[in-house]
Amino acid sequence: MTIINNMKYVPFPDDPHNYKPNSRYSMVLDGARPDGAYVKDLVLNFELLAPGEVIPVHEHTNEEVLIVDDGEAEAFYDGEWQPVGPGSVILVPPGIAHGFRNTSGGVLRLHAVFGGHVVGTRLLERSPAPGTEHEPLPPPSLLDFRRFADEVIPSLPEEG
Repeated sequence: MTIINNMKYVPFPDDPHNYKPNSRYSMVLDGARPDGAYVKDLVLNFELLAPGEVIPVHEHTNEEVLIVDDGEAEAFYDGEWQPVGPGSVILVPPGIAHGFRNTSGGVLRLHAVFGGHVVGTRLLERSPAPGTEHEPLPPPSLLDFRRFADEVIPSLPEEG
């Protein structure tokens, strides 16, 4: 069992396609243990989405559960934008387009749970960094969170 009491939120990496300069995130997964007693195939992403910022419409190769903890937003799901707020839960099957727009005027606190530590993503829209508005969509990406833990996971617990 692993208990994480204090997550560290960090700025998002520079990404010309998913520009969120005022938002923060904390990625959590259970550190591998030699005895094999750890949660292997769940990854959690906690996000503080700044006012007016978006999570561009995209799809994953994995199942995902999204939970709105605080704030108001519009969620793109099933081909349309729908209002969501605290306590909203969105179950997203693989390959289904989804995204968020923070409409609250304050920080939107949400988190996601991915089934699997290898997550494929395909952007269907961009949230472009200034000066990159005319760039095309990037190719789909595949990220193994265990392989890249030191680079992308600020809350990875110590191996025990």
